[in-house]
Amino acid sequence: MGYDTVFMYCKSFHKINTEPEPVRFDYYLGVPYSNDMGCTDVPGYNLPRCLPCDSPSCPQVIRLRRSGHDGCYSKVALPLIENTTIVQQPLNLWRLTEQYKSAATRIIQNARARGQPYFLYIALAHMHVPLAPPVGASATNDNKVYAASLQEMDDLVGAIKRISDETDRDNTLIWFTGDNGPWEQKCQYAGSVGPFVGKWQTSRGGGSAKRTTWEGGHRVPTIAYWPGRISANNTSSALLSGMDIFPTLLSLANVTPPADRRYDGIDASNILLKGEKNGHEVLFHPNSGAAGTFGYLQTVRMGRYKAFYLTGAAEACGGATGRPQIHNPPLIFDLQCDKAEETPLEVSTPEYQEVVKQVIRRREVLFWDIATDESVSTANYNTDKSAAPCCDPQQAICRCDTLG
Repeated sequence: MGYDTVFMYCKSFHKINTEPEPVRFDYYLGVPYSNDMGCTDVPGYNLPRCLPCDSPSCPQVIRLRRSGHDGCYSKVALPLIENTTIVQQPLNLWRLTEQYKSAATRIIQNARARGQPYFLYIALAHMHVPLAPPVGASATNDNKVYAASLQEMDDLVGAIKRISDETDRDNTLIWFTGDNGPWEQKCQYAGSVGPFVGKWQTSRGGGSAKRTTWEGGHRVPTIAYWPGRISANNTSSALLSGMDIFPTLLSLANVTPPADRRYDGIDASNILLKGEKNGHEVLFHPNSGAAGTFGYLQTVRMGRYKAFYLTGAAEACGGATGRPQIHNPPLIFDLQCDKAEETPLEVSTPEYQEVVKQVIRRREVLFWDIATDESVSTANYNTDKSAAPCCDPQQAICRCDTLG
């Protein structure tokens, strides 16, 4: 899984990223997709083990793609891209953290020297497999690899925070968040879901983290830091989503978004700055592939309650999966009393009847909104092998290194 860190001080845009988005930035450095989507000469830690790239003496640009997410399933060498140029292929996973740190330092210092506000978006490769902790760190065996990688991520974020603090800490917001829970089938390289174990599901087989809508799959850490503006050592229980970052940053920068489109996110600036508790009243979560048809509405989160119309599991460590089940009426959990999502409310209780009535009403509104939405995407997601990133298409194997 990856983590997002946002440094915001208004106008100038820069990006260090593993998953680029359609936003105009002044600068970009990163891998154009996840770090398991290609080979490297010295692979990191993964299950199953990633294979190294072919050597120049035994060239082969693209091997057959593996099914699913087994190891590093695309055999195109991982590219490191700066702006629109591939500067290293295959990239060195073990040096990527230092390259991100150097680029972030340069951007912050240059913006400060020019007296310019800036926006810096960092989508870290951590803690996605393959893990590549510092050489010589405490990762002397498989059980320490994840901890060493987590320490490296902490050191990286801390280093960038110190650089930011030294420039203009009072006018800089740092917003850190993750994008999903642990990838359980990766076993010791996956991390922990903490108390959000999804017991109802795990007792029936399979994992309840990444690729699922159980709390362990999509409840993620979020930290907002802005000295003098955001009170220290406070925790909010407001229901928020990653979709809220965009409208919140626009609001803080006094930018009015275009009025010819709709936004699912809300402005959370009053939650950050004033401690207000009102987030989303309801959030809808589609199935992400672990159960039944991809995209089918799986859960409805409404305040402290969560209703499952579809349950199912991702692959757990060891390969077990849970059978998808449709629920009518839905399973409803009270997350305030049951973080582990172990025991759903009894259908016959007044509490269940009141909650399900509201959930059904919100669900009908959502379906009507989708049915009447004229803004249908026309994007073409077909793949073309000729579009595979290669720094020198004339060579039989994609290899380059302008970084020295």
